[in-house]
Amino acid sequence: MELGSIIKFLENKTILVTGATGFIAKIFVEKILRVQPNVKRLYLLLRAEDAKSASQRFHNEVIAKDLFRVLKEKLGENLKPFISEKVTLVPGDITFENLGVNDPKLVEEMWKEVDIAVNLAATTNFDERYDVALHLNTFGAMNVINFAKKCANIQLLLHVSTAYVSGEKAGLILENPYRMGETLNGGGGLDIDAEKKVVEERLSELHTKEATDAEITMDMKDFGIQRARKHGWPNAYVFTKAMGEMLLGHLKGNLPLVIIRPTIVTSTFKEPFPGWVEGIRTIDSLGVGYAKGKLKCFLGDPESIIDVIPADMVVNAMMVAMAANANQPCYPDDDQIAIYQVGSSVSNPIRFTCIQDYGLRYFTSNPWIGKDGKPIKVGKVTVLSSMDSFHRYMAIHYLLPLKGLEIINIAFCQYFGGVYRDLHRKINFVMRLIELYQPYLFFKGIYDDINTEKLRMAAKDSGVEVDVFNFDPKTVNWEDYFMNTHIPGIVKYVFK
Repeated sequence: MELGSIIKFLENKTILVTGATGFIAKIFVEKILRVQPNVKRLYLLLRAEDAKSASQRFHNEVIAKDLFRVLKEKLGENLKPFISEKVTLVPGDITFENLGVNDPKLVEEMWKEVDIAVNLAATTNFDERYDVALHLNTFGAMNVINFAKKCANIQLLLHVSTAYVSGEKAGLILENPYRMGETLNGGGGLDIDAEKKVVEERLSELHTKEATDAEITMDMKDFGIQRARKHGWPNAYVFTKAMGEMLLGHLKGNLPLVIIRPTIVTSTFKEPFPGWVEGIRTIDSLGVGYAKGKLKCFLGDPESIIDVIPADMVVNAMMVAMAANANQPCYPDDDQIAIYQVGSSVSNPIRFTCIQDYGLRYFTSNPWIGKDGKPIKVGKVTVLSSMDSFHRYMAIHYLLPLKGLEIINIAFCQYFGGVYRDLHRKINFVMRLIELYQPYLFFKGIYDDINTEKLRMAAKDSGVEVDVFNFDPKTVNWEDYFMNTHIPGIVKYVFK
């Protein structure tokens, strides 16, 4: 594998980006505009009804973000004309044919101009409605590749998936593709078209029963978990992402296809500046709860490896993978797909106990200020290392008091009904979260990144701008990163 300059590769390229308001997409777009101002054009697909609403979303949810401050400082008054010249906003929706683009002239223009398609549109909600996740993550991916194949000059489709399509596998998890109909439990019988049909039948039944919107939403969430577990996946999110990969591999024909599978994506390491983050994800929600004094216990193995990777490293890996795979020979009967797992669990692993320690030290030195204006003191949390210990903890601290409150409420003629219902709702919410996240709390998998490592070595050997496109987790000092970059970034985001 030989690579030239990535910056040179991006010059004069026309790139279609779906899901353009997403976290990784914004970093991807900002990076291209900052390092290669001679990119020909970026077509940014946003879910919007028309050009006006697309423009509003783009400026409010993308350009207005602090992420673009370096580019703004660099260009000054020239930013607006530069964006107008380089960016074309495309109102659409990947759940529809031709990406839901209603302007036939714009569709024809993209089919003529697009060199590279990058699919970042997805729902990443673990507790998503099955119908929503299926349409976005599975059939949305199908619509993107069908659109890309109509582009006359297409060189590559890059699809961002997730490493957790592996489900609950333990041990070393390889960068292997999923074949059509493949299941994780060996049960067979997975038919993607049949999944779509059972969803439609289920929704029809619910409408016939005149179910409320809330009832339909909850049913679709539970149905997603049920269908995922039937075939060996823990939730609808990773199940639908895996099926999306299957469809891409099945439909790619002679189109070069790259699948990027990041692990847990965290704040930026270096670019455009350290610590930029948007949204509170997985381990960050635990950190915020801990800082606020609300997290009294932790369920999971503190010695387990937590695979995290900074967002800018994911974007850098995407760009190097694009350059390495664009226009590579590919044949319809060739089932080889370029898959890159972008994570740290092999090359620079970090254990959850270390992250706990960083949180304790940071919030001891920089305590969260409560609503009363006083600093919140933090300490070590109770670690529950098994589901049995969790159920015992919940029974003693919450379920028994809830039962007592129920009896008191009856005795006092429902006087404490509101308090009882509120506590009952919160307990049910916690139990549902535990059900959803249990597979990851005791996760024993390690994500092999041999393809990604080969990409890194090829970039290094070819003299690629390694400092500009660094995606080597070995260069991250996790203690310094969490203490001085990531946690401060999360705190800044919460208080912005």
